[in-house]
Amino acid sequence: MDTQSIKTENQPKPAVSTSCRKHVKDDNATFLANLKEHFNEFVNASMDEHKTCFKNTMDKIMGRSNAVEEKKVESTEVKIQAPLQAADSS
Repeated sequence: MDTQSIKTENQPKPAVSTSCRKHVKDDNATFLANLKEHFNEFVNASMDEHKTCFKNTMDKIMGRSNAVEEKKVESTEVKIQAPLQAADSS
């Protein structure tokens, strides 16, 4: 094994989460205390964490917009049927 594969095996893989926050918001804390904690997490995050969070957010947004677009297409599809032909009784 080369050193590159050893390094990647030992590093934890980032988990896909619904939020980029590391800590769960404390329901008992005040709004300003939660805001301060969130700001500190943002400032102290590494560039890789920012990139990962941004990518996950964009993927989530694009996934939702694609789903909405597909629903619009499905709901606006019109089934075209051949018109009824009148029988000539001549």
